[in-house]
Amino acid sequence: MDTITGAEALMRSLEYQGVKTLFGYPGGSIMPVFDALYDHRDRLNHILVRHEQAAVHAAQGFARVSGEVGVCLVTSGPGATNTVTGIADAMIDSTPVVVIAGQVGTGFLGTDAFQEVDLVGITQPITKWSYQIRRAEDVPWAVARAFYIAMSGRPGPVVLDFAKNAQVDKMEYTPTKLDYIRSYLPVPEMDMEAVQQAAELINAAERPLVLVGQGVELGNAQQELRTFIEKADMPAGCTLLGLSALPSDHPLNKGMLGMHGNLGPNINTNKCDVLIAVGMRFDDRVTGRLDTYAKQAKIIHFDIDPAEIDKNVVVDVAVLGDCKETLAAVTKLLNTAKHKEWLDSFLPYEEVEEEKVIRPELHPSGPKLSMGEVARAVSEATNHEAILVTDVGQNQMLSARYFKFSKERSVVTSGGLGTMGFGLPAAVGATFGRPDRTVCVFMGDGGLQMSIQEFGTIMEQKAPVKMILLNNNYLGNVRQWQAMFFNRRYSFTPMLNPDYMKIASAYDIPSRRVFNREELKDAINEMLATDGPFLLEACVEEEGNVMPMTPPGGSVNQMLLEC
Repeated sequence: MDTITGAEALMRSLEYQGVKTLFGYPGGSIMPVFDALYDHRDRLNHILVRHEQAAVHAAQGFARVSGEVGVCLVTSGPGATNTVTGIADAMIDSTPVVVIAGQVGTGFLGTDAFQEVDLVGITQPITKWSYQIRRAEDVPWAVARAFYIAMSGRPGPVVLDFAKNAQVDKMEYTPTKLDYIRSYLPVPEMDMEAVQQAAELINAAERPLVLVGQGVELGNAQQELRTFIEKADMPAGCTLLGLSALPSDHPLNKGMLGMHGNLGPNINTNKCDVLIAVGMRFDDRVTGRLDTYAKQAKIIHFDIDPAEIDKNVVVDVAVLGDCKETLAAVTKLLNTAKHKEWLDSFLPYEEVEEEKVIRPELHPSGPKLSMGEVARAVSEATNHEAILVTDVGQNQMLSARYFKFSKERSVVTSGGLGTMGFGLPAAVGATFGRPDRTVCVFMGDGGLQMSIQEFGTIMEQKAPVKMILLNNNYLGNVRQWQAMFFNRRYSFTPMLNPDYMKIASAYDIPSRRVFNREELKDAINEMLATDGPFLLEACVEEEGNVMPMTPPGGSVNQMLLEC
């Protein structure tokens, strides 16, 4: 056995876990680790971000598109606390990341030493596991445990708080992997009685509706889902994070669920007789008012996490387990069915939405560009094969509505936490997670300025991020709510913006600004043809709105078609 430092043991342990890329920012309490990293640069590709929060978001983007664990490396104190938003984001969106933070030596713990903070205490509520490494000999075990916990079962973030003395002390290194932890059951055993009950309900259903969540993507169960819905001829709606689990053009895909989703799947949620949720958590933005949500339906919930069962919506049958296995088990018991009349019931809603919402958005009568037409134009130019990354706000909802998906793991967005500033660093991470695919990130002028420093990371790495800035000179989503529910009192939502093209130029990033649709197609083609990063600033209608919309506190079938 080699006798090495704890810092060197960390490097070897990361390599043993298969890590090739990590995102981070050095500092005093993590300096021994970065010194060890210097000798591993040919095997561990460290991406220097410009802010620690961006390190976590980049790790999230990497994890979401690659299916691997994202890793970030930061220092103690403010470096560690800057990761908290990203950790919370990863927790609520079930993203496997491991955050390794420096910490003062154990002899200084509890003394308010320079840049000391109780990171374990801060992050325990927002992680699957948070652990302080105080001894060098614990490094291989802690890393192995961290990766196993982050990736197994319902994925999520893990924090390792690495005391400085443990980084420099010597230990005898033995490679370590874990595939079992006592009392931790990441995948519940499948209950065949529940499988039978679910199949019986679906076989008896006249109006079944499937809700597709991100759990299908996390469980790599995309094909099992398709076989499931096709055998029983069941329409499906997708959550925001589940949008690419089913191809957009699949005949049974009826669109997006939620506050700004499509009319058909939302309204028919309150008309179906059996509601089948797969890998989703009945978020309030999907359900609207719970006391009016799907009260007429029998509800089946497929999930890997027992904590989600009956948390928001009381269900009739809970099918616990890995959905790749549970969907297949139920499908075997399903009768081949046809539900033409039920499927046809979606058509009137699609026609109304096309006339009242989609057509005006994609073909606006005014001279200004709309966000939706920009999103659709980019999607079409990429043959609907690109990875969509979004920031948060109107840019997020409209790009999600009008971008189309033909490939799996093609949506990276901050769903549960709704973190502005997420988009740009997450897109950087996505380019490293899937360098073979085009990565397009849609941002608003507000969200971009929350992480605009990551232009520096893009410049240094030449990361081929295709950035689409939908600039309306407002904090658009808040402004829309102010217009609809606060008597148009635009309190601190107008934005005085800088010249983004000058900023891009300072970072040696090619850019182009467009004002009208006549030049939009050519600008998009220029962006996609450019080798490396590109910023396309689309100056869009200032007071455009995202429609349809379920008003706050409203029922899922009470969607507004106009502001």
